Amino acid sequence: MDATPEHPAPPPPADADADGVHLVPALSPSEVDAVLALAVDAERADGTPPVSEQGLLRLRAGDVRQQHLLARRAGRVVGYGSLLPEQDAQEGGPGALVGELVVAPPARGRGTGRALLEAALTARGDRALRLWMHGDLPAARSLAERAGLVRVRELMTMRADLAPALPPLPQVEGVRLRAFEVGRDEGAWLAVNARAFADHPEQGAWTLEDVRAREAEPWFDPAGLVLAEDERTGDLLGSHWTKTTPGGGDAAPLGEVYVVGVDPSAQGRGIGRLVTLAGLRSLRERGVRDVELYVEADNAAAVAVYRRLGFERSGADVVVEAAARPAAGTAR
Repeated sequence: MDATPEHPAPPPPADADADGVHLVPALSPSEVDAVLALAVDAERADGTPPVSEQGLLRLRAGDVRQQHLLARRAGRVVGYGSLLPEQDAQEGGPGALVGELVVAPPARGRGTGRALLEAALTARGDRALRLWMHGDLPAARSLAERAGLVRVRELMTMRADLAPALPPLPQVEGVRLRAFEVGRDEGAWLAVNARAFADHPEQGAWTLEDVRAREAEPWFDPAGLVLAEDERTGDLLGSHWTKTTPGGGDAAPLGEVYVVGVDPSAQGRGIGRLVTLAGLRSLRERGVRDVELYVEADNAAAVAVYRRLGFERSGADVVVEAAARPAAGTAR
């Protein structure tokens, strides 16, 4: 959180290596490794990643805007929380503090999650605190309810089997498809992404550094980022960025509808369906049979489109919120 007079940052602990929960501004390389290992263990136990992809990228990069909660027991890291301030609200007030919390599977049921949550509530000062509950797991849901946090957002996951025949690609007059080219298309893609997701709290704020960080990931394949452009001008109109994750052993890779975006000026022409189907075909050509996506649960139009393509709900990530505290002198 910002160290302002209205929202002072808590003082650093006298001994950040002591048992208990401590808020620290940066992690050492060994602490980063411990948190990454904890996240892997939690994903194996729960069947869902406990920290978002963006959170892991920030963790590895040492994002200076991010603060960290470390829970230790007997000198070992048994719990972790990330805290990141949103950009200031449009009306000039401070944005919310957004976070994720995870407890190592062997340390659960011992109050570690509650201690992490209490530390996050203290760290937020007067601002709102919004926490992601990945997978909407029962234990996390119970902890949030007992603390009085309110569910304010649901990001639904949907899955589909690509084995059945896909619909043919629609013909959209004046539009051609091609693959993304590294070093050429980043700027145009970012511009369309910003316009397409202007109201989205995460996607619309992507920067060139965010794109390059993903280009450096092992899963990145430029052939899996399908672009739709104007045949006459070459202007980018929309895109479908797909992602594949190894399935392990002899299992087929898992595919993901990573980002589908259409420039607002080009909406209503069928470009969204065109790039969505082109991306699904690309995934199937790369051996993918099972594909997932994330969509806002209240986006009825998008959910209906995906259902028509064979996707069904498979889970959800939920945001819970502790509302901002009224400023001094404000009527309650």
